Amino acid sequence: MRPDGRPHVTPLISVLLDGAYFFCASASERKAKNLVGNPNVVLTTGSNALAKGLDIVIEGIAERVTDAALLQRVADAYVAKYGLEWKFTPRDGLFHHEDGNPAEVYAITPVVGFGFGRGEFSQTRWVF
Repeated sequence: MRPDGRPHVTPLISVLLDGAYFFCASASERKAKNLVGNPNVVLTTGSNALAKGLDIVIEGIAERVTDAALLQRVADAYVAKYGLEWKFTPRDGLFHHEDGNPAEVYAITPVVGFGFGRGEFSQTRWVF
């Protein structure tokens, strides 16, 4: 939530590693500020095709990651998935990028998930 109570939603890229979704944000960004007061998050992804594919909604808890070994694994996963443009150097518990703007890293531990099949509609619920 924003300070005035309105919801805050923003598109982000993430990586899946060891059953958690990881994303990063600068400490000065609204999403990072919001997580200080409320770590509950929702991650959504889906397909652009109207009649096929699967939409996924994951509700969970975001926790800050500072462990150097885990940060390196997450950084490697970003490069593997998105290419060298997303190469981060973990240092001092943060991701550092050539743009000079350090970012905090968060892991989303899933609590509940929903899958929505397209075409012949189907719905599935998972509890983690």
